[in-house]
Amino acid sequence: MAVIGGSGFYAFLDDVTDVDVDTPYGAASAPVSIGTLDGRAVAFLPRHGRDHTYPAHRVNYRANMWALRSVGVRQVLAPCAVGSLRPELGPGALVVPDQLVDRTTGRVQTYYESGACHVGFADPYCARLRRQLLDSGRAHGEELVDGGAMVVIEGPRFSTRAESQWYAAQGWSLVNMTGHPEAVLARELALCYAAVALVTDLDAGVDADHAVDQAEVFAVFAANTERLRTMLRDVVSELSSERGCACPHALDGMSLPVDLPGESA
Repeated sequence: MAVIGGSGFYAFLDDVTDVDVDTPYGAASAPVSIGTLDGRAVAFLPRHGRDHTYPAHRVNYRANMWALRSVGVRQVLAPCAVGSLRPELGPGALVVPDQLVDRTTGRVQTYYESGACHVGFADPYCARLRRQLLDSGRAHGEELVDGGAMVVIEGPRFSTRAESQWYAAQGWSLVNMTGHPEAVLARELALCYAAVALVTDLDAGVDADHAVDQAEVFAVFAANTERLRTMLRDVVSELSSERGCACPHALDGMSLPVDLPGESA
């Protein structure tokens, strides 16, 4: 089990062991921290590095996901900061998205560069993990929103008002900079993966009198980090290690051009 921390979310558990993992794709954003929660091993990796070293468009997503699988991870919870494209989803709202739209432009988004390796991605998030997030979070008092499409942009700039209005007009709910290619890489490694999105702001096209700025985003995320961490600890402690979903079979029938790490784990 692993948690990937987003902006301002740089630690998850106390009393951890840091593991440096060599990957064919270079270094991960940070060493993988491994600790225990209610008797189970849990890994943590800060997506941007421990001091937010890497902006969204420079994160080595392939190395990060490969490193987690190498240490035995098969299930990933991925909190992230998002802008809202819907006025009813204000700062502080927690959303468990069910769809993803890729509007990035310069990111390597696959491990497979030869052969026929067309991985199914119609439903980008693990349905079982999504349900666990919703059920466990709500049981512990959180009002999580079920579903919504998250559009992922290249960054590091925020959207123009016209772009934001266009995204909203498509019926999409959230805008983010890190959800892709992280989700598709998880699928290519046959991992269970689900995102939980913390709304930090109304995007530029939602409120004509307001524009998003970095200080606002970081302040809202910081104010909610402990809340998010507590919820995720509850989810992790209640999550079964049995993967009765389609994710472990995502690569069935394919002849892969790479050897997946940790197959015996």
